[in-house]
Amino acid sequence: MDVSLCRAVSVTTEASSRLPLPIRAGRIGSSLAARAYRVDLRDHLIFPGMINAHEHLHVNTVPPLKAAAPFPNSYAWIAAFQAHFEEPAVIAALQVPKELRLQHGALKNLLAGTTCVVHHDPWHPALDATNFPVTLLRDYGWSYALGWPGYGPPAQQSFAATPTDRPWLIHLAEGTDATAQSELVQLEQLGCLAANSVLIHGVGLRERDIDRVIASGAAVVWCPSSNHALLGKSLDPRRLCAAGRLALGSDSRLSGARDLLEEMRGIAARRELNPRQLLGLVTTQAARILRLPAGGSLASGAPADLVIVEDRGGDERCGLVGIERSQIRAVARNGVPRIADPDFAEWFAVAGMEAVPVTLDGKPKLLAKPLAEPALVALEPGLELVADLNERDLIMEARCQ
Repeated sequence: MDVSLCRAVSVTTEASSRLPLPIRAGRIGSSLAARAYRVDLRDHLIFPGMINAHEHLHVNTVPPLKAAAPFPNSYAWIAAFQAHFEEPAVIAALQVPKELRLQHGALKNLLAGTTCVVHHDPWHPALDATNFPVTLLRDYGWSYALGWPGYGPPAQQSFAATPTDRPWLIHLAEGTDATAQSELVQLEQLGCLAANSVLIHGVGLRERDIDRVIASGAAVVWCPSSNHALLGKSLDPRRLCAAGRLALGSDSRLSGARDLLEEMRGIAARRELNPRQLLGLVTTQAARILRLPAGGSLASGAPADLVIVEDRGGDERCGLVGIERSQIRAVARNGVPRIADPDFAEWFAVAGMEAVPVTLDGKPKLLAKPLAEPALVALEPGLELVADLNERDLIMEARCQ
């Protein structure tokens, strides 16, 4: 059934609108339908679903490696991690079927308002499941890293095989030493620095390197929490952001933030970028860099991937900055709610999506049934199935809060 989201403020980096937002066949409509289900969202903000530009979906339950001092580069971290594989907790985490771990990484993203993810690892059949929790970047090229050629496609061959209108991704300059600082020159000598090159991390990029990145039309994906945890520092995002050549990634919980919301909170607390810039990194700017013409948008024809939050007053573009995932009122993908507060139960029903009561970080929610497999839910800290409360109890509890 067609849906009309009414009386909310729809927010993008470019503008805000108080017009009703129509959803038709899973996409943002160009006009209101005559017979649409109406969702009253007075005092709410609607944002495009966020884009996580760098993730390793299958390792979010693996315990991080604790280190006494920062590593000089990611290769030193990889070498140190080899002994960590013998830890009982790591062995147990990796015994969980990879299909389930991939689904969990996607669910983790969805719970925090991310509806599109870039998975930087070999493709797995589980990623093609029709009920996979998030949309994935497809038809892209990648190599893992120049200094670790044994994993993933070789850089030169992969770059040459990637069409120029599709992004090509590689970990680059993930470190603070001379090894990391030399990698951009190496990449350029290999003929792999171009307008579709997307460089992950870039901590070792110097000012002249950033000049080259911008001049070539390439871009960087910034993962500051992971960088600080592994390397003790991150890059200065301002020039790349101002040039439109920066997107944001969470990396994974193995080294990075819990999710993009936590990543954004940290950036705001350090005052590295303002809320408008942050919103661009996870919507329009990320979509442009990753060649996703309909991503990160509320324009007519775009997929109805949405994040709905309460309006806290002030600058509307601040609505996603500083909040916890439990404060999100609803996340919709293709126009269908996937996780939402209990008072959205009727929207689930109208959309034909059965919902299951859960709690998320202690707050009652409804979760789309295809995402509520007990084995999947059990992997996510803070997410619990509710066995003893029925849907009406949850709705009444939410309305009384």
